[in-house]
Formats: sequence, C-alpha cells, structure tokens
Amino acid sequence: MSDVDSSPRITPGLADAPTDVDVVVIGLGVTGAGVALDAVTRGLTVLAVDAHDLAFGTSRWSSKLVHGGLRYLAQGQLGVARESATERGVLMEVTAPHLTRAMPYVVPFTTSTSQPQRALTRAGLRAGDALRRGAGTSVDTLPSPRRLSATEILQLAPGLRTAGLAGGMLSWDGQLEDDARLVTTIARTAAARGAHVRTRARVLAATGRSVRLRDELTGASYDVAARAVVNATGVWAGDLVDEVTLRPSRGTHLVLRADTLPGLTAAVFAPVPGASNRFVMVLPQPDGTIYVGLTDEPVEGEVPDVPVPTDAEIGFLLDVVAASFERPLHRDDVVGAYAGLRPLLDGGEDGSTADLSRRHAVLTSDSGVVTIVGGKLTTYRRMAQDALDTVHELTGIGGPCVTATLPLLGAASRAELAALEQPRRLVRRFGTDAALVLETAREVTGLPDDELLAPITPTVPVTLAELVFGVTHEGAHDAADLLDRRTRVGLVAADRAAALPAAERALALVARAAASG
Repeated sequence: MSDVDSSPRITPGLADAPTDVDVVVIGLGVTGAGVALDAVTRGLTVLAVDAHDLAFGTSRWSSKLVHGGLRYLAQGQLGVARESATERGVLMEVTAPHLTRAMPYVVPFTTSTSQPQRALTRAGLRAGDALRRGAGTSVDTLPSPRRLSATEILQLAPGLRTAGLAGGMLSWDGQLEDDARLVTTIARTAAARGAHVRTRARVLAATGRSVRLRDELTGASYDVAARAVVNATGVWAGDLVDEVTLRPSRGTHLVLRADTLPGLTAAVFAPVPGASNRFVMVLPQPDGTIYVGLTDEPVEGEVPDVPVPTDAEIGFLLDVVAASFERPLHRDDVVGAYAGLRPLLDGGEDGSTADLSRRHAVLTSDSGVVTIVGGKLTTYRRMAQDALDTVHELTGIGGPCVTATLPLLGAASRAELAALEQPRRLVRRFGTDAALVLETAREVTGLPDDELLAPITPTVPVTLAELVFGVTHEGAHDAADLLDRRTRVGLVAADRAAALPAAERALALVARAAASG
C-alpha cells in the first residue's frame, strides 16, 4: 500500500480488528513498530498488537541516543559498530531528522589521565569518525572530533572540576528528542499506510500461522489467521517462544533538574575511576532535565513489567559524576530514576552481560513463529528488515524493503524544519505535523492557542495541544499513556502528579467532542 491515510488507526482494544492478515506483529516497542511499518510498505496486510501500550517496555528506558557504534567498536564488534553508524545516518538524515539532533559531548582529561588513556580516547573518537564517513553521514550532520583546551571544555560544561583539568576531546553523536516519541511516530506511520495497530491486545497463544488474542479492555478473545507471525516482544520473547533464551541486563539512569549542573550545553562522558574505557554519561535534555547513565547489571528471575533501579546503581552513578564535577551530588538531587532491560541473547558464554554482543538475531521456532531479538534502538529498522526478509524466505510473501528511504510522518530536511512557522516545541516533537497537532486541538477543544500551547505546569513544558493529539491520533487510552509514553512527564514523580489534571482534562475534552458528534 503506497498511499498515506492521515486518519489514525492506533486503537486500544480489538473491536473491529481483522481476523485474517498476512502478518501479525506481537510487541509494539521500537522493533515491533518497525516490523509493522516494514511489512505494510512491502504490500502486506498487518495486525500489530501489544498487551499494554506503545513503547511500554525497553524502548522507553533508553539513554535517548542514536549511537554511532563507538562502544561496540571498542569491544571488537566491528559489524555491530558499522551497522549502528549506518542506521544512525538513516535516522538523522532520512527517516527522522525532526526527532534527532547532533549532540556534542566532551571527554575531559585531568592530570591523572595517563598518556596511553588519552591516546586511546583520541584513537577511539577518530575511529568513530571513520565509521561516520563510511556510513556516508555528512559532516554537517555530525562534525568531526577535535581537541579542546581546559578553557574550551569549561565553556561547554562549566560545572566540571577545575583542579587538574587538562583539556580533553569534543565529539558528536546522535540524540533523540524522545525514544517513546520515535516509537509512536513509527507506529503512526505504519497505521497511516494501512497497518492495524492495536494496544491492550494480549497474545494468549501463537504459532507461525495463527494467534489467539484477548482484548484487555473487554476480556473478549479473538482468533486471527496469518501467513506469518513475528515475535518482537524484546525481553519477553522467551515467554512466547520456548526456543529463545535471553540474558537480560539492566541499564539504570538518573534524572536531575538542569539547575543541578547549570550551564551544561554539551554532554559529558565522565570516566569511571579505575576503568580504562568506561564512562558515565551526563546528558542535558531539552525539557529542563539531565539524564545520568548508565549501568549494566545482570537480571535473574522473572522479567518485571517495569524494572526498578537499585540503590547501589543510583549510588554508583552519583559517585562517578561527583568525581568529575565541582558540585557535590546527593540523593536529594535525584528527582527521578528509571531502568530498562536489554534483551541480550544468551550465547552460552560466562562473564558479564556487558561483554555480550549487541548483535540482533532472527530465529524461527518449530511452530513457525519468527522472533527478532537482541540489537538496540538505533538499529531497529535493520532488525525489522531482517525479520521481514526471513518471513519472505519462509512464505514468499512481500516485496522488497523500502524503509531505508522512507521518511516517517513529520520528517523533513533540517532547513525545512527550521523554516516552519509553528511553535518550536511542536516542531521538535512532530516536525511538519506540528500544524496538524495544533489544528486538531483547536477543532476538538475550541480553546484559544495561548491556552493550548501554554506549559501545563511551571516545571512541565508539555502542552495541552500535545495531550489532545495523543488521544486523537496516537491511541492514548488513559492518563498513564499520555504522561508516561506520549510524553515523558512520568520520569519525575512530582511533575507527573502536577500534570495529571491536564492529562485528565485532555481525555475529557476528546470524549466530550466525540459524544457531541
């Protein structure tokens, strides 16, 4: 299907869902949404489902970065590094320029940084730049690294500890506006092209040719026939297919207010004391917060719906950052914390989960279910392509993949985005759909623009217009969908509580408009 339909098809529940399709996609994180988009743009009929909501699992707990593969290069995973760099370029220059930006980051050197460590850092950043060039990503999109004096570093990160500061390096990587927003935009794009995207739809059983679903809103069960079934449930993949064995690892981040480390205009890669190539990232965000992460801890036992950071991880992150900054950091500075689970394939080897490959794999079960697992957010598009290529090999359905050249809804060149006469926040989060967001809110609510575009609380820059659009076009069913996934207000508990009335108001306004016809 090539025509784009602007009417939304992201729907909570299974009412009127198709019962015979080419492909059923299970899971609506970034990979599942990517599979749905890939499948529908190959001309296939698609039903994509999730037991909870868009971006409910690992996809919303990332560092919000589009990595170029430098870390994987340091671990000797050259293929993974090349793939990451390639997919970063696709995201930043083709599919989602509106949701990505170049992030400057500094790696400080001190008098205690040995010459071999400095040389290793410089060599690593030069190798990362070679990956960028090899991927064909423009230097205008991601500038090349360069050395900085101590004075230059302090201009970008004025809070760094000055005693012993001996310059450092400046480099660049990709940063997402928001990981859950990327998932939502991919899902909207798939829906606009004809995919049926359904949340609150739990899979009770699956084979390669059929699934049994339960509508979590009504309790009703449905049987759906398919020519292929793709399992994209991430860390829960083994619950659906016995042949899949994972070794999940937990990555924890802290959330600080921007004024905790004032004046930060570049990310800081703070070295972990005693480690030659480990850093904690201090990542300023456009919403007035700073993310600090991350850890890599093995997870045993049952996989929780929402992972919880441990006190030890929080203490570790604070201690590492405090060693690089003048201002002491305390637990009271942490206004939020979150953890995500990486769906790492168990290769049978011993050792830390940090040493496990981030390469993805496509597996076919005895019953015919195709599982895509492993990988990372940056490479979601390639993961989806590989899964659908496997479906084609097994069944013969579907044409070639086109997603490497397919812009997501709202995408445009950076020059075109800069020229849009729309509120900057809406452009940053919706691109060329910013006008649609505001127009929809006007039609639904009848409220003036200044009320629709005002921050919903003094500390939360989210607008009522965004919340309304989250309900009308993005399938938000309740306040949790709006605050925890369509926006990220829920990362800070105090902000979430303050924003809850606005979310409930948006839901009520849309319901009232629907009731009035």
